[in-house]
Amino acid sequence: MTRRYSFFSPFIHRTWLAALTIILSACNIGTQVVTAGGLKVLATTSIVGDVVSQVGGDAIALSILMPVGTDPHDFQPRPKDATALLDAKIIFSNGAGLEAFLQPMLEAAGVAGTVIEVSKGNRLLHIPVGNQDSVDPHTWMDPNNVITWTQNIAESLSSADPAHAAYYQANAKAYITSLQELDDWIRAEVEGIPSQNRLLVVDHAVLSYFARQYGFVQEGTITGSFSSEAAPSARELASLEDKIRQTGVKAIFVSEAINQTLANQVAADTGIKAVRIYHASLTARGGPAASYLDFMRYNVNAIVGALK
Repeated sequence: MTRRYSFFSPFIHRTWLAALTIILSACNIGTQVVTAGGLKVLATTSIVGDVVSQVGGDAIALSILMPVGTDPHDFQPRPKDATALLDAKIIFSNGAGLEAFLQPMLEAAGVAGTVIEVSKGNRLLHIPVGNQDSVDPHTWMDPNNVITWTQNIAESLSSADPAHAAYYQANAKAYITSLQELDDWIRAEVEGIPSQNRLLVVDHAVLSYFARQYGFVQEGTITGSFSSEAAPSARELASLEDKIRQTGVKAIFVSEAINQTLANQVAADTGIKAVRIYHASLTARGGPAASYLDFMRYNVNAIVGALK
């Protein structure tokens, strides 16, 4: 059975809906406004937002729901965020179960805008969680998936705003070329890693799509899940450390928004490095991962540097 993992608990759901009913009419937009064109659209994450901005350019008015640095797995929407949703003609989400909060929020606010899951058409991976099977939502870790995102975004914008369809399609074509060049660069960089070193241990399962595309094996995770919220037992950590020693894993990769304590413990116990990567958010402008292209280059440099 396939299960889409939800972090939006019934208690939080009821509490948030009650607050929304009271506050919605008086709220202010709590999202980041990125561009100020004509067609009002909203993206849930900074990564989705960056790709939308590459296609939409100055013809769209783009807002991004989650602040930079937010982990979508534990994001809790604020009642004031609903205003931006109400204003948007198109809402772009990652989909694949990432934004568990979104559907209850849309229903509570009576949002009429079209919701587009940019990952539609990606070949999704499934990860065992306990006795069940869950969809891995981290589709953006493979730029080939983001090519599909770009096509979905261009099609949606062109349909909603036919007057700028040629503009959106031209932007999409140019950005797809950049993504193809990124894919070529990643393949060239990965060639520098000996095949026996292409073993990944991560705090949670964020590199499955990257591993599938570029010939790595994701040997294990601290949480045993694609969720950063899951808590491992002492036995599970001991088993992971045994696997690291047996397979010769060289590094453990730790996502930017995650507490590094357990990763440091595993690294110290096994004598390997703990290396920071970005997984769910871009950085602020001027940071090392301010765009999706920079985000992927940063991660690849970190991975290659640790595993050579």
